Amino acid sequence: MATSPAPAVRGRVAVLGAGPAGMAAALGALRAGHDVVVYERYREARPAGNILNLWPPPLKALRSLGVDTDGLGAPTDSEFRNLRGKVRVRVGLDKDVKREYGGGFIGLLRPELYERMLAALPPDVIRFGQQVERIEQDDRVVTLYFADGSTAEHDVLVGGDGIDSLVRRTLWGDAPKREHRLHIFGGFTFADVPGTRPNTCLLTHSPTTQGSWTSIRNHGRDGHQWWVLTATDPDAPAPSDLKTAATELAAGFPAPLPGLIAATEPGNVQRWVLRDRPALKQWSKGRATLVGDAAHPTSPYAAYGAGMSIEDGYFLGRALRGVDLTDAAAVQAALQAYEDPRKPHTARQVQQAYLLGKVFHHAPRPLRPVRDFLFDHTPFLQKVAGDTNPREINKQLALMEE
Repeated sequence: MATSPAPAVRGRVAVLGAGPAGMAAALGALRAGHDVVVYERYREARPAGNILNLWPPPLKALRSLGVDTDGLGAPTDSEFRNLRGKVRVRVGLDKDVKREYGGGFIGLLRPELYERMLAALPPDVIRFGQQVERIEQDDRVVTLYFADGSTAEHDVLVGGDGIDSLVRRTLWGDAPKREHRLHIFGGFTFADVPGTRPNTCLLTHSPTTQGSWTSIRNHGRDGHQWWVLTATDPDAPAPSDLKTAATELAAGFPAPLPGLIAATEPGNVQRWVLRDRPALKQWSKGRATLVGDAAHPTSPYAAYGAGMSIEDGYFLGRALRGVDLTDAAAVQAALQAYEDPRKPHTARQVQQAYLLGKVFHHAPRPLRPVRDFLFDHTPFLQKVAGDTNPREINKQLALMEE
């Protein structure tokens, strides 16, 4: 695909939020030739969690955005198994994709991704400690109103401000989150634990719980991340000892999962309650649009939330190439061109993650043996989780320029 020329007039793009979505959007708009300011309410870019997986499309997007991905993460191949070790799913990518990206996805820790994205941004792009309280727009500009009484005007506003996005709320009103009634405990260790093997992601399901582990690489050091996921009351208080709670959930799982949890420092264990929001029919309005969790918050069951956020920034930047951002009609057309191809892809990933969570963790007790027989003795789960995912990955890779 031919690259559009950079705009003759440099537009002014504001991004709310310095997470992966916001940083990717900033890098995309910068490469499109525009001036960019990222407003982050905290005093630093704070990773939301510790463990992370990235599929090939966001890796390709990062490279295109100028982020150094050399040596980032540990390439893995993924399998789903039952508690007895029977393989239910193998996620197999094309040989060319595996050759280029090393495997199905890479396992890493979020702080290193943040560090690499921050290193790709000019030092004056992110303004920390900036709390935006109100947003207004007209045909001419978007105006941001800050907690300290100051204001700023921009031609385009990108909401990368997460599941509780002010930009989304301003554009489309408030709506309740969708509770998955699930929680996940996750951690990482660099200890040498018997039973692990390199370049592996293994997801094991008991009748009610998922227990999984994945190879990771962090600053050149190889280790493993793990997680256990099960049903919960989202209003219940968090366990007082996260590592003990994770240990109890993993007690019936095969090695090396219990050993990985035992080897993890308590401070390296975190917990999340899973929530998302139903898909929006429209992301953009006027001069403002959404990226990442502001547009499509995603359950970790997809292993694709951060990845889709990065892809959003890449595709938004491409849509803004050659666009005069002072022209309201041109801005609206560009933002629509950005979101239209993204909505079916992201909505599918979000909904599939939600449904997998229900099937694995909320099936009524009498139906669990039927479900498990289906998964163990038919290709159903392989088709849903193992075959469809590679096709979607190939489709997203084909949409991206080298």
